Amino acid sequence: MSFTSNIKNEISNIEYGYSEKIAELSAILNIGVKIYEDRFEIYTENISVARRIYKLIKEIYHVEIEMDTSGVNSLRKNKLVLLIIKDKIDLILEDLSINKDGIRNYIPSMYLVDELKDKQAYLRGIFMICGSINDPKTSRYHAEFVINNYLTANYVNDLLNEMYFNSKVIKRDKNYMVYIKEAEKISDFIKLLNATSSLFYYEDIRIYRDHKNMTNRLNNCEQANVDKSMNASREQLDLISKLKEIIDFDLLDEKLKTICIYKEKYPESSMSELALIISSETESKVSKSCINHRFRKIKEIVENASKK
Repeated sequence: MSFTSNIKNEISNIEYGYSEKIAELSAILNIGVKIYEDRFEIYTENISVARRIYKLIKEIYHVEIEMDTSGVNSLRKNKLVLLIIKDKIDLILEDLSINKDGIRNYIPSMYLVDELKDKQAYLRGIFMICGSINDPKTSRYHAEFVINNYLTANYVNDLLNEMYFNSKVIKRDKNYMVYIKEAEKISDFIKLLNATSSLFYYEDIRIYRDHKNMTNRLNNCEQANVDKSMNASREQLDLISKLKEIIDFDLLDEKLKTICIYKEKYPESSMSELALIISSETESKVSKSCINHRFRKIKEIVENASKK
């Protein structure tokens, strides 16, 4: 079972107040309803969501509902659940702000979503009928809502951004996709859905992935530092070799001779390590900056000699 299905199964059994139920049902019908003269129908691929819709309509409007589970999605080959309502059609659709005076309405009336809890309920309904969230074990964090109407898609996008989810909307084929990419924002959205078990699962995986990525970055950084130190050591040894070719080593300044002797003795040492070794063995305090300065002096001697 997918992560999205787990979330929908979990939130389909949560009870809310009357206004929240109305807002949730309005969102579901806005996206999923097909209206005919004598009935309206709602399709869903999730049996828990179908039961949720059935329960809400039955509880609020006390009408008979037909349920058909024989359908199959021709693209994904998933089973479809069809709910058919033939009673109180005009009353239900107008009450839920789907139709108003016989005109299809794609944005809910303000009285349905005038409070924060009702806006959250509306987003829960949107997620139930057309939302999905990638399993955090996959390579990317992604939540999306596939909506076939431009007005509804932009309304949902605005509603999400009103709650700081940083969502965006793009055209995709014949539909519009509203999506969230940030891992933390997706976590906040799962929290909004009240999917507690799914949230714990998501956060456990996210923390593990973040820790693993941090470890990899540190390892890469450490390896880069090792490579940088080795390259620097090779360049320093090369300078010393060239220095010996162009000048009598015994005539060198004592400090430069010391740095050359110890670098050849400890060829893989970094400048910090070389400073500690020289300080320890000569009982003369030498810092990393001193080592760096002396190698710059050696480089200067070699470069000046090559110009002659």
